[in-house]
Amino acid sequence: MTAVQGTGTEPTTSTPLQPADLERELERYRSELTGYCYRMLGSAFEAEDAVQETMVRAWRSLDRFEGRSALRTWLYRIATNVCFDLLHGRQRRALPMDLGPAQPADTRLVTRPEATWIEPIPDNRVIPSGTEGDPAEVAAARESVRLAFVAALAHLPPKQRAVLILREVLRWKADEVAELLDTTVASVNSALQRARATMAASDIHDTDPIELMDEEQQQLLGRYVDAFQRFDVETLVSLLHADAQFSMPPFDLWLQGTEEIRAFYLGPGSDCRGSRMVPVSANGTPAFGQYKPKASGAGYYPWSVQVIEVSQGRIVGLHHFLDTERMFPLFGLPLELEA
Repeated sequence: MTAVQGTGTEPTTSTPLQPADLERELERYRSELTGYCYRMLGSAFEAEDAVQETMVRAWRSLDRFEGRSALRTWLYRIATNVCFDLLHGRQRRALPMDLGPAQPADTRLVTRPEATWIEPIPDNRVIPSGTEGDPAEVAAARESVRLAFVAALAHLPPKQRAVLILREVLRWKADEVAELLDTTVASVNSALQRARATMAASDIHDTDPIELMDEEQQQLLGRYVDAFQRFDVETLVSLLHADAQFSMPPFDLWLQGTEEIRAFYLGPGSDCRGSRMVPVSANGTPAFGQYKPKASGAGYYPWSVQVIEVSQGRIVGLHHFLDTERMFPLFGLPLELEA
């Protein structure tokens, strides 16, 4: 995987940071730290909480930071420890397809707790604006926050997860990671080898990389939105790959294939008729806020954040996240639309 950021190496200084300088520097690293914590935790909300806790701990320990190591390395050490604390003793987050086989469209919907699920995150929270001019860095950043990749990371123990992200995504050197984790280079290399083996066995390697959106894909998305808003199920299904996946957290239901997705929209999902879509972006892919019409006809209420995965001219993934009370504000979406 292409590096998202540079290594942890940066000039050190023997001059202690002053509070005003620290505030500027902390904000400078907020986006990349959020991306790191999101990959570690699989939740946009936990990632932002972890970064805020990192900032608080940095302020509290400023008197102990004397410039002997790079500020970036110091912040990543704090953030890693925060993530380890949050991950201690809890089950991994997942996507519905990680929890069992695909189901028929008429399966009874079963809700699982919020902490069960990998959650989407807006691109602008985790892809630093400074990478906008470099297509290779943008593609690498997008690839490293895709839902399937974050779900695969969740299979790793916390230390292996941190090592893989730091070495493979952020391209830190082995000795830098060893210093951050207070361990040896041999231990880092061993953890990386085990993490690679686990990732190689995951479904992430059975999917195509995220493609940069070209004109053809933009047209595909336009046809999808048009078909969805007209609730033209046959046209909508014609835009899907034959093995497209459909999920809808917090329900553990997931579907595979155009026939089951068609059956869902013509059955349980038929109340999506009349919906409106507002474009956003999430996890390096196109996304939409979906609004359903109110029974009164006076506007629309939020229903889901749809994360759309596209490959080779077809839609291969439709992931609907229904926690609108938290997610719509996160994505800057209004909590209702006027008629």
